[in-house]
Amino acid sequence: MAKILIVDDEPRIRDLIREHLQHAGFTCLEAGDGTAALAVLAGESVDLVILDIMMPFMDGMTCLREMRARKIMTPVIMLTARSEEYDKLAGLEGGADDYVVKPFSPRELVARVRAVLSRTMPKAEDTGSAYSFGDLSIDTASHTVKVAGQECSLTPKEFDLLVFLVSNKGIALSREKILQKVWNYDYYGEDRTVDTHIKMLRSHLGKCRSYIVTVWGIGYKFDPDTAI
Repeated sequence: MAKILIVDDEPRIRDLIREHLQHAGFTCLEAGDGTAALAVLAGESVDLVILDIMMPFMDGMTCLREMRARKIMTPVIMLTARSEEYDKLAGLEGGADDYVVKPFSPRELVARVRAVLSRTMPKAEDTGSAYSFGDLSIDTASHTVKVAGQECSLTPKEFDLLVFLVSNKGIALSREKILQKVWNYDYYGEDRTVDTHIKMLRSHLGKCRSYIVTVWGIGYKFDPDTAI
């Protein structure tokens, strides 16, 4: 069963989340701030992190940036007490896979955890697929992406987004369709959620960034044949 790290400075919030996750069959670890979370991640194999933004000593945003700087690509769901667009976009641009606004429904949080894990946990029966387009190569079995032979560090959500676009090569996909398929449930996010992930994905792809084409009025498509 998946192991989840809960990072929040409020013990009652950690208790609430742990109770519902354990009831759903997950194994839980806990940390009270970002510094403690990094210490856990240095010594434990974790499948997903639930990370509060507002914490003392080291806040969630700083912890997330440090995780990605250390090449810890574990999926992250951010918890925020504020619903402002800035907080959401800052988390997504920092490498978070999803966000939940406090106060939240524990059942919704569990559903989001399952949705992220369903996309990122390896499946024994899945032998994977390999794609190659010019300087871009993708191996879904090993979750690796290379540009001109150099491996790219993508978050799990960025990888899922790229694979979904590639598997629908040449097809214009609406933002709504991308949200439904990549986020794997009825996701009530804004268009900016997709746009932010596309922006980050393009930045990682370097010379192959133009393979992801903006289709005005619709969304995006993967089309290396028409890339400039």
